[in-house]
This record gives sequence, structure tokens and C-alpha cells, in this order.
Amino acid sequence: MKSPVHLNALRAFEASARHQSFAAAAAELHVTPAAVGQLVRALEDWLGTALFLRASSGRTRLIATESAEQALPDIRAGFERLSSGLERLREGAANSVLTITVSPAFAAKWLLPRIDGFQAAWPDTDVRLDTSLKPVDFVAQKIDVGVRYGTGHWTGLQASKLMEEEVYPVCSPRLLAAGRLQAPKDLSRQTLIHDLSIDGHADFPGWQDWLARAGVSGVAAQRGMKINNSAAVLQAAIEGQGIALARSVMAHDDVVSGRLVRLFPEISVPSPLAYYVIHRAECSGRVAAFRDWLLAEASA
Repeated sequence: MKSPVHLNALRAFEASARHQSFAAAAAELHVTPAAVGQLVRALEDWLGTALFLRASSGRTRLIATESAEQALPDIRAGFERLSSGLERLREGAANSVLTITVSPAFAAKWLLPRIDGFQAAWPDTDVRLDTSLKPVDFVAQKIDVGVRYGTGHWTGLQASKLMEEEVYPVCSPRLLAAGRLQAPKDLSRQTLIHDLSIDGHADFPGWQDWLARAGVSGVAAQRGMKINNSAAVLQAAIEGQGIALARSVMAHDDVVSGRLVRLFPEISVPSPLAYYVIHRAECSGRVAAFRDWLLAEASA
């Protein structure tokens, strides 16, 4: 004999037996008492036996029959196992998603060109990128792991240093070919492109710091084009709009490919900040795998 597809009827029966009332069971199940009564009667019809006796003592209450009372523990245990199984399915679906927070520029210039390596190693993981410069609540926003630029201290999070960097001028090969960039002092005749995305870090070196390290004076270090996205800063330089003071991690692929040329490489200005992988204290499974992949990729 095949088992009936009567989960709703079994729930109605179990709730009615526990509350000894169709009305109370209906309130719990968010249906009408008539609907509960109909489900119970349908189950009784299928079983060919009554499940309740009716007794009245000022109000009508339901009394489970002896056989029904004996079956209730197994039915309740079945619902508990069913709920547990559904929860496992829900957790499995959630665990297949890895939510990563990074800045828009870091995503565009460093992570996205490399992320296929991680996805090849973890093909069952769905990567979800949250691209933002704003602080995020890892718990409330269900963030698993992130990459942030700073000093390495984020409240409530573990941080592992990913990459250090320096700043240096870059320009397009076409602009360099014009032949007017023989020495740092020649920057006085060029449009300087400024990265405003790190203005919140007072110690980050800007054009004025780089020019001072180069021993150049007489250049209007505050003039030029100002952009609040590091990727857009580099794109402006690629398009020949001027000379950008680039962050080495962001500019690396463009310099290697020849889209940009590093100027005056003998002058090095390290950044006091670095990139860090950040995550909550508990770190295992896909989160640990992604952290380890990032560290390996950065050191390659």
C-alpha cells in the first residue's frame, strides 16, 4: 500500500491533538478551523478509522483515540526529522555561496582577472561580490570574507596581510613617446591625475609626497584631474589624459601588459597601508580556501 501525500493532514492532526482543539490548531497553522477539521476528516477517511473522541466539559475539546495517541510520538519524531532534513538542505544551499566584500577598483583591477582560478578549484561554489568602500557588518550582511586596504585592524575581524604596495607615476605609451618626460621636473608641463579614493587615509602619499621624494619643486601638486576610483584613475592614464600617481597593486597588470608605463622607477615611495584578507574568527571550508587562494595568488 502506498503512503498518502497527507503532510498537511498529519500536521493538522498533530496540532489538534496537542491543543485538543481545531480552533487552536488553526491559529497555529494560520488556517481556518473548518480547514483543519476537513484535513483531519480526510485523514480519517483514508485510514478508515476515527482519530478523535469528542468530550464536553463547558467547552468542546478533542480527545485522541488510543491508537491515535500511540501513533503521535512517531508522527512528531517524523516531523522533527523532516525539519532537520530541510534545514540541512537550506544550510547546504547557503554554504554553496561565498560572499566576498572588496572595493570596486580592487575587484576590477586585481580580483576579477584572477577569480577563475578559484572557481576552477571550487566549481560548486557560487561567488557573490559585494563591491563597496563602506564598512560592512559581516554578520548582518552575511559577508564571508573580504579584502580591505588599511593598517590591519578591523574590530571583530581577523586580518592576514595580503600585499604591500608603493605609489609611482604612470602614463600611456603614446604620451611617453611624445618625448617630454625625460626627468621628474618635466611633470610640471603635464596634467597630474589624483586618486581621491584613499583621501580618508591621512598618511597615504600623494603627488606632493612623491615630488618631494624626487627632489622636484615648482610643480603645482594639487592641480589636475581628481577621480575617486582607482580603476578610473588608471583608465584616464591609459586614455592619455595625463600622468597618474598609481598604486602598484592596481597598476600591476596594466604595466605588465604595456597599457601603462611606469615613469622614473628609480624613485620608490612605499605606502604605509597594505591589503589584508579579513574574515570572522571562525574560518573553515570555502572561506579558508578562498583566504589561502588569495594569499597564494598574491605571492605568485
